Amino acid sequence: MTEDAIAKTSLNKFEKLKKEKDGLAVKAELAQFASIGWEAMDDTDREHRLKWLGVFFRPVTPGKFMMRMRLPNGIINSQQLRTLGEIVENYGDDGCADITTRQNIQLRGVRIEDLPDIFNKMQQVGLTSVQSGMDNVRNITGDPIAGLDADELFDTRELASQIQDMITGNGEGNLEFTNLPRKFNIALSGGRDNSIHAEINDLAFIPAYKDEQFGFNVLVGGFFSAKRCDAAIPLNAWVAPSDVVAVCRAVLEVYRDNGLRANRQKSRLMWLIDEWGLEKFRTEVEKQLGKTLVSAAEKDAIDWEKRDHIGVYSQKQPGLNYVGLHIPVGRLFAQDMFDLARLGEVYGNSEIRFSVEQNVIIPNIADSRLKALLNEPILARFSIDPEPLMRGLVSCTGAQFCNFALIETKNRALKEIAFLAQELELSRPVRIHWTGCPNSCGQPQVADIGLMGTKARKNGKPVEGVDIYMGGTVGKDAHLGTCVTKGISCEDLQPVLRDLLIEHFQAKPREKVLVST
Repeated sequence: MTEDAIAKTSLNKFEKLKKEKDGLAVKAELAQFASIGWEAMDDTDREHRLKWLGVFFRPVTPGKFMMRMRLPNGIINSQQLRTLGEIVENYGDDGCADITTRQNIQLRGVRIEDLPDIFNKMQQVGLTSVQSGMDNVRNITGDPIAGLDADELFDTRELASQIQDMITGNGEGNLEFTNLPRKFNIALSGGRDNSIHAEINDLAFIPAYKDEQFGFNVLVGGFFSAKRCDAAIPLNAWVAPSDVVAVCRAVLEVYRDNGLRANRQKSRLMWLIDEWGLEKFRTEVEKQLGKTLVSAAEKDAIDWEKRDHIGVYSQKQPGLNYVGLHIPVGRLFAQDMFDLARLGEVYGNSEIRFSVEQNVIIPNIADSRLKALLNEPILARFSIDPEPLMRGLVSCTGAQFCNFALIETKNRALKEIAFLAQELELSRPVRIHWTGCPNSCGQPQVADIGLMGTKARKNGKPVEGVDIYMGGTVGKDAHLGTCVTKGISCEDLQPVLRDLLIEHFQAKPREKVLVST
């Protein structure tokens, strides 16, 4: 956005802080921050601008910061994962990592005084966290089994990396895209089952054939926020793979230069599309792109139900397999990261992948090595065949580490699901998503049952509670669920979930085993 355009806009506090100093400027000040400590830092640098480097101040853990990586298409290697494990290992009980719903990983417990050393270690192994927070493009998601799936239509790995490099200046930071009106999500689907939840992204590319040529139909405007949730809508555009990066640039430039900035709650891309209308938005993207967009293919190529990739599967490469491990609510500790890094090295080609369900995939395992891998002790915890309720469990960070969360999520989710699994039998997985607040990082709107943290009342007193969402579908014909019940106390949630599972998902009470004395 130009200085003149900003001057004509009523600026909210975030636009003012960006106008005063670009967030990326703090990259040159890390040594100073490490020297003076977090308490002596300028408040705005500490609480906001550091997010441009992927470093997040957390009031609930004063002095212990979160770091968010950038892993295009959710791919990391053993050396990189081991390096991240070494970082969190230094922070004792506070040191851990979370796989996110954008195929990414976040580190917890990080101290300001260690940042220069951490960034140096990350650079040595080819990792970056730049532009992963605030008004920047988030991690670029792509098919978790790209390049492995015999039925895939397009391998998204290279495009995801190219988009990230364009946005971040090859991981060094790119001032062209450090001042968007709000956060921005991009996703690429090259398979037949919409494994990346295209419908909840600001910009998504889904496979489609036009005149027997492969390309992508383009979706725009999907997002979740406390004020509004909307599924992405068709742009009526089809693009060849060779044009994807340029289209991403054009859309971002139009959004950057014209997006709404006065009211931060109305700054996501869909609000601009609402104001302009879809046709004007498409025309402006064409102007920025320098050519006319081809109209969309009549039908996309997503025709499968969504897969979670947990288990053992043959790859398209003869004699090789990938194994999907279930990571309960995505939480990893240092030793877990070391163990997973070792599995990738010993049994595969040192590659490890993350899925949007917060799970791990280890690819390129030879048939001859598969049995030995499946006998590894860590698979007792990170199962290839988890119990149906655990299998579909997703959770945001929750109040343990996030100051926005209204309730604790991860630990509570594990406890509730363990109880329900003892009480009920199910013939298929049920996707239950927990999110601590209306920002919806846990994506309850795409779940079979979504639980959103809120404040409820019980016996006239405020207590932790949830709003319940149902009806979210994924894969082909995906659509968002809706809120069906508000303000259920967390203390009273178990019987409510039990009844929902029995009524809507054919769960059956387990028979009680009587023990004679």
